[in-house]
Amino acid sequence: MGRGPSIEARKNAVDAQRGKIFTKIIREIGVAARQGGGDPGANPRLRAAIDKGLSVNMTKDVIERAVKKATGELEGVEYEEIRYEGYAPGGVAVIVDCLTDNRVRTVADVRHAFSKFGGNLGTEGSVAFMFRKLGVLSFEAGADEDQLTEAAIEAGADDVVVYDDGAIDVITAPDAFGDVKAALEAAGLAPAIAEVTMRADNDVAVAGDTAQQVAKLLGWLEDMDDVQSVYSNADLDEAALA
Repeated sequence: MGRGPSIEARKNAVDAQRGKIFTKIIREIGVAARQGGGDPGANPRLRAAIDKGLSVNMTKDVIERAVKKATGELEGVEYEEIRYEGYAPGGVAVIVDCLTDNRVRTVADVRHAFSKFGGNLGTEGSVAFMFRKLGVLSFEAGADEDQLTEAAIEAGADDVVVYDDGAIDVITAPDAFGDVKAALEAAGLAPAIAEVTMRADNDVAVAGDTAQQVAKLLGWLEDMDDVQSVYSNADLDEAALA
């Protein structure tokens, strides 16, 4: 199971695109509230979305307004969840999760991105079987491995993965993510990044020009307004990540 982008890389991406991140999180809050109700205590998906908003300094007023729009207290736009699957160059599998108010526009934009960078948009289920949905709480090098492992297992985590650079990931089932995160924070162990994500069971290594094309495709998709999350099984070389 690949680790994915480094903690530093993900932090920098958030800082560089704060405006777009806000838009994406507001959409996620809205969909979560509409589907599961406006009480974050009884709606784990909404609680996770609100936590994500607070982590990028979104104000409580903005969050509250997004919830009220979703639950009908204020007028708002309704968004539809759509997942697209396809292949990037080199046989890299890609999943693109979108929230959109215009399905025709979104599929055209996603298809164009795949074509532009040498990939192919696939059918539903064509690559999703290669991925697992799970919660990941990432800690930077220097965290107390023993303390973290003990607290994580006691809180109900599925696994603790320690990497060569000293970084640590706590892996949870999606449904247990909120409880594990809260328990670790209560123990004074706040993760650098916490998210429910999709991870591939096996990565595909790509290098050179192929890796550059894959990186461009993933970056292009992530920049699209309708795209919430992009997952892949790409193991990119250092040059592509530069």
